[in-house]
Amino acid sequence: MFRPARRTASRAAIVTALAFLALVPGVRAGMADTFAYVGNADSNDISVFKMAESGEMTPVQTAAFTGVEKPGSSTPLAITPDRRVLVAGVRSQPFLAVSFAIDPRTGQLSHIGNGPLADSMANIALDRGGKFLFSASYGGNKVALNPLQANGVVGEPKQVIPTGLNAHAFLPSPDNRFVFATNLGSDQVLAFALDATAGTLTPNDPPVIKLPEKSGPRHFVFHPNGKFVYLIHELNGDVAAFAYDAKSGAWDEIQRSTALPEGFNGKESGKKPWAADIHITPDGHFLYASERTTNTLTGYKVDGTSGKLTLIGSVPTEKQPRGFHIDPSGRYLAAVGEMSDSMTVYAIDQSSGALARLKSYPTGKKPNWVEFLSLP
Repeated sequence: MFRPARRTASRAAIVTALAFLALVPGVRAGMADTFAYVGNADSNDISVFKMAESGEMTPVQTAAFTGVEKPGSSTPLAITPDRRVLVAGVRSQPFLAVSFAIDPRTGQLSHIGNGPLADSMANIALDRGGKFLFSASYGGNKVALNPLQANGVVGEPKQVIPTGLNAHAFLPSPDNRFVFATNLGSDQVLAFALDATAGTLTPNDPPVIKLPEKSGPRHFVFHPNGKFVYLIHELNGDVAAFAYDAKSGAWDEIQRSTALPEGFNGKESGKKPWAADIHITPDGHFLYASERTTNTLTGYKVDGTSGKLTLIGSVPTEKQPRGFHIDPSGRYLAAVGEMSDSMTVYAIDQSSGALARLKSYPTGKKPNWVEFLSLP
């Protein structure tokens, strides 16, 4: 409670307090600008949008991939923790990681240079320190670690590790001690210990997390509290919740739900589940998953104590929603459709987690990945 005497606080104290508030998670700095970056596979470029407080998007740039001619099957993106560099993976030969400098004032991209990838990589991610790029090859059945050089360009692969079938995501743990790789075709997740000083990976003990047969583990996300992991399965539409042991890197399944909308019956329709992406709000209250056969987004409430999910419901979205993301404020979700060449923005109800469609925007061709960034 503020008392009358506090009105005499010095200007310096007020400035200090405001600076502190700007650093507190969940407190939106008035000067921060938010940008969305959309990777477009068939047009070999990135659509850059500036997002207003209302969720309205304004296109500000189309950044082409310098030195790339042929389109790949998708365009994964990753942003360094210091928010200075965006890296895009190119899935046509020669397989490249294209690096862009991010203008801290305008959010626009400037090409820095290209580095080599070990194969056609379906997924890329940076370690928590921004020193290494992790990548997963679906067709090549491998994962790789590349150093990120001081200038922001990706260096030669330092490690290339064979995996089970169809590696699809390769992401670090919240504390950067472990890295996990989904193997969609082998129904498993591989676990590696990361030496972030040397930049080396070694199999964890145990090295494999087994999952139900023909489930197709694809993408996963950690709860912000670091205690839970949520994994979406492409082939059966399951969303599984796991308790996560940060000390050992172990996953222990606690619940299994679905990303398929109510009433879906694959046997009757002849259509199979084709789940894609999964993300959680920054406060950890709500989780969302995309499903491509039904072109839907499904939402869940998250119990931060138990880690368990409660279904909110599904909403229609872009055609073939391979990728989506949630903005840093946790108030908006943007989903892109590979078959619609557009992006739809939704408002997230802060009490219920329900999604309300706001507006759609044209993107490049075959959009499949969204990254958000708030600057400065």
